[in-house]
Amino acid sequence: MPNVPIELMSISFGLSAILCMFIFVWFERTSTSSRKRNDTSAVQASHSKPTARIAGLAIVLALGTVVGFSQNATSWHISTLVLVSALPVFGVGLAEDLGYLASPRKRLLAAAVSGAVFIALMGQWVPHTGIPGLDIALQWSPFAMTFSLFLAVGISHAFNLIDGLNGLAGSTALGAALALATIAHNAGLAEHRDFLLMIAAAILGFLVFNFPFGKIFLGDAGAYVAGHLLVWMSASILWNSSNVTPLAMLLIFFWPVADTLLAISRRLALGKPITQPDRLHFHQLVMRGVEISLLGRGRRQIANPLASLLTMPFIFAPMVAGVLLSGDRSNAAIACVTFAVIFTTTYKIGIWIAPKLRRSVSPKSADTSKTEHHLETIRRLRL
Repeated sequence: MPNVPIELMSISFGLSAILCMFIFVWFERTSTSSRKRNDTSAVQASHSKPTARIAGLAIVLALGTVVGFSQNATSWHISTLVLVSALPVFGVGLAEDLGYLASPRKRLLAAAVSGAVFIALMGQWVPHTGIPGLDIALQWSPFAMTFSLFLAVGISHAFNLIDGLNGLAGSTALGAALALATIAHNAGLAEHRDFLLMIAAAILGFLVFNFPFGKIFLGDAGAYVAGHLLVWMSASILWNSSNVTPLAMLLIFFWPVADTLLAISRRLALGKPITQPDRLHFHQLVMRGVEISLLGRGRRQIANPLASLLTMPFIFAPMVAGVLLSGDRSNAAIACVTFAVIFTTTYKIGIWIAPKLRRSVSPKSADTSKTEHHLETIRRLRL
C-alpha cells in the first residue's frame, strides 16, 4: 500500500506493547488483597491465574498518541472523531475491568451512546444493506440511525463475548482491521485505511503479551472499543463508497456475529436469560475438546492457545472472502450462507461428540461437578 504511515504504525505498536508490559509488571507486583476482582471463578473463565485485563487502556492511549501526532491543525481527521466517540464505552468498560462492576445493560447503553456520538460528529451511519425492503426504510434517517446503532452495539458486544481464549478476540480484531484497511485502500479511502492500520498496529502490540501465554487480557474496555472502532469505520466506508457491498462487512464480522447469535439461540433454548454467561461458546467447546481428548486435564495453559489456533481458520476465512468479494454482492451473499452452514454444522458436530470425548474424571477432582453440569447442558442442547 503506498503512502502508508509506517512511523505512526510503529509508534502505535511500540506504545501499546510497552504499556501492556508496564500493566503486566504492575499487576504482578500488586497484592492479591488489593485487587477488586478475580475472574478465575467466573463460569466462562478459561484461565486459572488472576490476570490483568486492562489492555484496552494501553490500546486507547497508544491510538490517542498517534492520532494526536497525525492531527491536522486546520481540520479534524476522521481518526480523531472516531476515537473521541469511543470514550463513553471505553470509560464504562474500564470501570468494569477495574472492579467497579458495570452491568451488561450499562455497557450496552454506553456502546449506544458512543455510537450516537459518532453519528453526531461524523453525520454518517449505515446507508444501505443490499436488502430492497430494508433499504427503502433506511432512506428515512431516524430509522437508519437507530438501525445502525442496533448493529453497532450488537457487534461491539460480540467482540466482548469472543474474548475467551488467549489471542482470540485480539486476532479477530487484528484481522478485521487489516481486512477493512484493504477494502478502504481499494476504494480510495486513504484516511480510513491509515487509521485502520494504526488500530491493527496497536492490537498487535497487545497480542505480543496476550498470545500465546495470556500475560494480559483485552478486557471489556478493549473488546468494546475495538468493536466500536471497527464497526463504525466499516459504516463510514460504506457511506463513502457505494461500490462496497454491506455483505462484505458481514463477512468480515462473521465470527463475532455468528457466535453471538448462536449464544442467544442457545440460551433461549435452555430457558436462560440471554445475558447469562455459559461455557458453550464455539471456542470454549474447542478448548474443552482439546483438553479432554488430546492433552488431558491440568494442561489448560497449552489447551487455551492451541484452541485459539484451531479456531482462527474459521475466523479468517470469511474475512478473506469479504475482501475478495467486497464489490460482488451476489457471491458475497453465497459466501455468507456457506460460512453460516459451516459454522452451524461444525458446532452441532462438536455438541454431538463432546460427551463421547470425555475421559473418566476422578471423584476427588474439584472440577467434577462443573464437568457434569457442562455435559448435562450439552445433552439438553442435543435433544
